[in-house]
Amino acid sequence: MRTLLQVELDTELSNKLISNGSVQQTMNELLGTLKPEAAYFYAANGRRAMTLVVDLADESAIVTTCEPFWLSLHAKVQAYPCMNAEELQTGIGRLPGAA
Repeated sequence: MRTLLQVELDTELSNKLISNGSVQQTMNELLGTLKPEAAYFYAANGRRAMTLVVDLADESAIVTTCEPFWLSLHAKVQAYPCMNAEELQTGIGRLPGAA
């Protein structure tokens, strides 16, 4: 299940991770585990943030996907099922009256 994750890092904790040099290892571990299809990094709401597109086996994987962000980064995480253009076309084709 393709899922878009919007993650906002806790500023105080991420400042500490940057200061002690562990932020890169933390991010490498998280991204290495998730293997995102896409990853974008930016500032949002005055915080460090990222948007990741990941493939989850099923809905229950949201727990194991989000928990590391909460535990290691005290992050705010939102998860949204999403689709690409090809999947959208397939879905539209299943609508009643679709040709």
